[in-house]
Amino acid sequence: MSMLASLCVAFGVFLSGFVINEPAPYELFLVVLIAIWALFGLKLSRHIAPLIVLYVVFNIGGMFSILTMDAVKQTPMYIAVSLFLAFTAMFFAAIIEADQRRLLLIFRAYVVAAIITAMLGILGYFGAIPGGEVFTRYDRAMGAFQDPNVFGPYLVLPALFLMHGLLTGTLKAAPFRVLGLMILVLGVFLSFSRAAWGLLAISMAMLVVIMLIKQRTGVFRLRILIMSMLGFVLLIAAIIVALQFDQVSDLFSDRAKLVQAYDGARHGRFERHAIGFLMAMEHPLGIGPLEFGLMWGEDTHNIWLKALMDYGWLGFVSYVALMVWTFTLGFRYLLRERPWQPYLMLALIVLFGHTIIGNVIDTDHWRHFYLLMGVVWGCIALEMRWQAARHNQRPPQPTTPAPQRLENRARGSARVWTGNHSAPTH
Repeated sequence: MSMLASLCVAFGVFLSGFVINEPAPYELFLVVLIAIWALFGLKLSRHIAPLIVLYVVFNIGGMFSILTMDAVKQTPMYIAVSLFLAFTAMFFAAIIEADQRRLLLIFRAYVVAAIITAMLGILGYFGAIPGGEVFTRYDRAMGAFQDPNVFGPYLVLPALFLMHGLLTGTLKAAPFRVLGLMILVLGVFLSFSRAAWGLLAISMAMLVVIMLIKQRTGVFRLRILIMSMLGFVLLIAAIIVALQFDQVSDLFSDRAKLVQAYDGARHGRFERHAIGFLMAMEHPLGIGPLEFGLMWGEDTHNIWLKALMDYGWLGFVSYVALMVWTFTLGFRYLLRERPWQPYLMLALIVLFGHTIIGNVIDTDHWRHFYLLMGVVWGCIALEMRWQAARHNQRPPQPTTPAPQRLENRARGSARVWTGNHSAPTH
């Protein structure tokens, strides 16, 4: 039964790579899976209580924000989706805490889904399959997603997982990992998402640095450096080959600009950020989900501003508290030798990268973001359980009454001053 449940979880994670229409199969399957699991004893422990409480408060802020709107529109459904995605994070954290072996299944299912959706995006981009245009938008690869800006970041965690396998695994599996990594990196590149490019670069650099800190042997550090340099050369070579196609090089030259016209123009992205933060001072309950985009013609493209506008100050404070709490515990436990340490390291790195790119893009309804949060908190809960078990297994220290301790000290002092030391017996 436990194996069947774990396989269902893996299948649910696999479905996260295919979100062409909403509600996607991912949502439909997880609704049923979570409901069945809850009926048969889903346990939410105190170790993930901060995740549960702060996500619930975050969504309560969104409900209060709806009350400020003249017309409710479709906003209740938007908050319902937010709450459901929060439940998925709690669900993944709970089942990982219950059985750490599910981490490997989750990551492998994620890798398979990512490679398939990346291949769809790549083949569709180059017109190599009939009807491939459904996997592209605005001359950018988006795989089986609705937006290239979500497709690109989705591929980063499995890419990092394969890179970690290259650095620590056997040479026998290296060719398969290299092939998978090149597919995922090419998918990220062809998404032409600057946030995804930055996320991939930040995550890979952090992985190498953390592994160099963690591994103490010089031989292993040398291996990491050599493999990292070889991987970097291969990735650059793959990108150079892709740039030989005119449609790729033309779009790359345009997308590679740090600031686009719609970023710095009047009422562009950065000016809208400033306007939105000023509006937040006058609307402590927010202005209602999705209202900012209707008001200014573009969404917030900033997760912090998104929290203020759609969830009010209550949602904003709870979101900031959740992220601070997550990274404080995550980085505290990061380098401890545990079976789940590699998974915590990879998920935490990518989650941290998502927090950085959240300054220029909305990650509010990204399904894989909540999966990352669930994996990190599941590993945090495992560490807390391990510490609690270790503490409970310590033998009790014998206690000596205070008068007896004073008498023993006096006798010891007397022996020291009189030189009355017992000779060791053989």
